Amino acid sequence: MGDRADRPGHLARRFQQIAVAVFHAEVSAAGSDLTPVQYAALAEVAADPGLDQATLAGRIALDRATITGVVDRLEKKRLMTREVAEGDRRARVLRITDAGSDELRRIEPAVEATQRIVLGGLDEGEAAELVRLLAKAVAASNDLSRAPSRGSAASSPAG
Repeated sequence: MGDRADRPGHLARRFQQIAVAVFHAEVSAAGSDLTPVQYAALAEVAADPGLDQATLAGRIALDRATITGVVDRLEKKRLMTREVAEGDRRARVLRITDAGSDELRRIEPAVEATQRIVLGGLDEGEAAELVRLLAKAVAASNDLSRAPSRGSAASSPAG
């Protein structure tokens, strides 16, 4: 691993840059300005309505301060609502709005296209193997992250 281009950290960063750029291009072409993180949050709340904000942060591997800003922006776009939890006034429960559901349905083809494009240089078996190995590496190092993932997410930040 003498060449920096062969280092896993460098390749992971480059792949993330490419995945985010493709996501933005595809989603923008579909008429949306959602970011990959906003998409991940919206999709997770759609899959689990009433989810609390702290649990959402854990599922999509964001710290609590960051998730607050993400939810603020989704609320401002009227794609998600946030309410004080009945049993715990410190907790905030999240729900997707009808506009949020419509947005997810509208951009889903763009999100699927993103996945195909970023894996476009691989055949089907190679793509499946890359995803399997990435998931294995991420799981093995999850606790080393500043914001470890807790639980399963409906989507990844890059869609």
